[in-house]
Amino acid sequence: QGKAYVEDGRQWTASDIGLTHRTCAWMSNGFMSVNTDAGAGRAFLRSLYRQYADWGVDFVKLDCIFGTDYSPKEIMAVSETLKELERPVILSISPGTEVTPALAENITQHVDMYRITGDDWDSWKDVRPHFDVARSFADANKITGLRGRSWPDLDMLPFGRLTDAGVNQGPHRSTNLTFDEQLTQMVLWSMAKSPLMYGGDLRHLNDDTFDLITHPTLLKINHHTKNNMEFGYIHSERTSERNEHSGRSDLTNNGGTVLGLATCNDKNTGGWHSSSKDHICRGFGIQNDNASFCMSKAKLLPTSDGVTMSGVEDQAKFHLVGIDTNDGCLDASVSPMFSTCEQHSKQVWELTENGQLKSSYSGLCATMKSSKEGESETTGARAWTATGDKGEIYLAFFNLDTASRKIAVRVPDLEKVAGQKLARKHLCTCTEVWSGKSRSLMKGDISEVVSAHGSILFEIQC
Repeated sequence: QGKAYVEDGRQWTASDIGLTHRTCAWMSNGFMSVNTDAGAGRAFLRSLYRQYADWGVDFVKLDCIFGTDYSPKEIMAVSETLKELERPVILSISPGTEVTPALAENITQHVDMYRITGDDWDSWKDVRPHFDVARSFADANKITGLRGRSWPDLDMLPFGRLTDAGVNQGPHRSTNLTFDEQLTQMVLWSMAKSPLMYGGDLRHLNDDTFDLITHPTLLKINHHTKNNMEFGYIHSERTSERNEHSGRSDLTNNGGTVLGLATCNDKNTGGWHSSSKDHICRGFGIQNDNASFCMSKAKLLPTSDGVTMSGVEDQAKFHLVGIDTNDGCLDASVSPMFSTCEQHSKQVWELTENGQLKSSYSGLCATMKSSKEGESETTGARAWTATGDKGEIYLAFFNLDTASRKIAVRVPDLEKVAGQKLARKHLCTCTEVWSGKSRSLMKGDISEVVSAHGSILFEIQC
């Protein structure tokens, strides 16, 4: 009612309930947790969310409370507060870095959706790691929701007209994803039953984008399927040469190494060091010979995404660029990849005393392994299956490679996963959804050439 909160004979203020030691990992000067052990903290949350409800708000996204900034007590306090309101309010929590199915196990009964990845922007390097994350949550039986609610969230769909991260004006450009890449992202999000949150400007929505985000088959898969999972029984081979995408540099083939991200307590994150040439290097063994993978330090650009650093911090942190290349700066928005240097904390790194290369954006540390070890994770083909509510089978092929690939599955293997026999194959229809073309199952397999970063979707009805 516009008065100070009084409890136990004292007035409480914001400074009494803000937990200054629990600040947001990516905006430490902007957000902090609330002390929900104190009655004043809980009263603040009730006042805040009642105000939102009075304004007609029906969706709340709560940042800096999951993954890296995991705060289960605050999640449960907010959830209980929202349930007391007279109107239903969806609770979405974020960010999703360092999220595992085990971590999600503890909060799914309290939230409607939870981010399981870092920010997803309009670049293939952001889209690609979602295949591994989605597979993990499918394997853990999480993507079917909890009693029809609590859904793993793969983040927004950055299609159509967009603006850049950290820029407060726009939209001023079209998505950087090719249409094949947009289609691939939409199919994976649908197969993984992720909430479909459009990230572009609805005022400038073209027909292709509208048709994609409202495609009836994709929405049916997203809403009305079960047994959604990655399908491992596939064969694939390249049918064309590698097609490099301008403005993107994949570290997979840089010196035979693959960079990745892991929590900093992972033993594989150590071994980085600063050389006399102002390089950051890590040694590794190739056929019993010692070798090093190195990157050059670059001048730290001031960030424009709300992350501020003191002068001392500036000296300890840096950008990283490829040696003798024009690939740009090492970017850790989802997985390490060189991209155009910009004023954003996702390209800020520091070398710790423990010999770890730590991202200022996610708090994760860089790992390195041979490209042969990482090949199945970064290139090649994937497939997903799902079963519709009328028994139809959906089969999606994804080509994560930079060259076209022929992808094939055997019908007997599909029967094993689908849990049903396609015995009377002559009575089954197999339709390729994009073209509407039908094909026979009588030859015993389903195959298709899929373009780089593209996808194909089949619907089988018997």
